[in-house]
Amino acid sequence: MSVPSHLNVFSLCNRPPWAIASVDFQDDPTALHIGRVREDNKRLFALLDAEPRATRRGEIFHEYISVQFALHQWEHYEKAARSSLRNSYVRYLRGWSVDSNSLEGAVLKGWVHSRLGIPPTFHNGPLADDAELLTAYSYDRIKGSARTNAIDSQLDLLFEFCQYELARRHPGERWITLYRGTYDAAGYQEMPDPVPGEPVVRMNNISSFTSDRECAWEFGSTVWEARIPMAKVFFFSDLLPDSILRGEQEYLVIGGEYRVRRLLY
Repeated sequence: MSVPSHLNVFSLCNRPPWAIASVDFQDDPTALHIGRVREDNKRLFALLDAEPRATRRGEIFHEYISVQFALHQWEHYEKAARSSLRNSYVRYLRGWSVDSNSLEGAVLKGWVHSRLGIPPTFHNGPLADDAELLTAYSYDRIKGSARTNAIDSQLDLLFEFCQYELARRHPGERWITLYRGTYDAAGYQEMPDPVPGEPVVRMNNISSFTSDRECAWEFGSTVWEARIPMAKVFFFSDLLPDSILRGEQEYLVIGGEYRVRRLLY
């Protein structure tokens, strides 16, 4: 997959950006990991290994994040620092669910770019060769990142926890079938495709999907079905207990090229 020349490509992942973003990865995925996150947080994953209940594992993860990044100590800090410490990765997930073009959305897109090397293609408009939109996106990302402590590191752990849970809940499975609805199918870049009826579409570097086929129609007049690699799922709504974050069968998926099948209503 080619990437826009105006955006640098760098990755902290165990696979190069062009490989992760390619349709070949969709066909034959391998595990993705952010460098040293699991190694540097062995205690967390040991606690998770010892807990048989998925709901409790979500609580353990949330508690670990709160302690690791001092988010639970916000009352002990001066007023100027309190708001950022009261926030956590949860705020960014909620912000995305309301508007993927929000400050929180810019932070998630920025995390994918900085960790996996896949640049965003859309934030309040197509970013390619649009200096004003690129500047606005960068501003949103910087301003959004200031809303909590070390948000990129929190998201590193969230991704690794998500991958841990998927492997534990679905041992041996490499794909999951998901659906995406859109009102702007013509606005997506289609790539050359040798398979009739299954276009290859370039998605933004992080995009929302759902596991509910009927629900996808609520988000657009065009619905795509895609076989998504488990390795590219950044978050799913059942990952955390309802007491932490309520979701509606939503999946956040790392972007790139995807072979999709257009559904008829």
